[in-house]
Amino acid sequence: MEKKYYFLGSVENSKLVKIIQVIFGILCFAIAIYWLTFNVKSLKTDRTIWITIIFLAGFGFYQVWAGLGMATRFIEINSDNIRLKKTILLPFVDLAKEEIEKIEIFPFNLKFYLKTGKTSILRLSSAYYETNAAIKDGILEFADLNSIVYELKEEKI
Repeated sequence: MEKKYYFLGSVENSKLVKIIQVIFGILCFAIAIYWLTFNVKSLKTDRTIWITIIFLAGFGFYQVWAGLGMATRFIEINSDNIRLKKTILLPFVDLAKEEIEKIEIFPFNLKFYLKTGKTSILRLSSAYYETNAAIKDGILEFADLNSIVYELKEEKI
């Protein structure tokens, strides 16, 4: 089985967009530091300045993080493992074929039951139908190749 890589969101940005994100993030962070050093010295500091500084610093951090490619959410399916990055801040999780006991496939969720008793849930987007179908097909192929039990389930409302 060849390696399959799927984005869990919008498509990947070009190199130019990533460079602009990093520059904009550094600029936002620099403005937050400037406001922190010069506006806090005044006697009239209130909550709005602190909220602005925290927002600019957080937004700048996110832009740099995304520009460096660290905020990309993905699923990578190999012949012997599945690599998941479900959130933008936490690192990816490797699920080896030996660790997976069962997979449940729902319309917008994938549940991986591990032999250790833990469960890993991947929530799929409702906006990217084609990507969801391709991910499910890749998971089914992975499960068949590695003799992993899987169930296709429907969610009832």
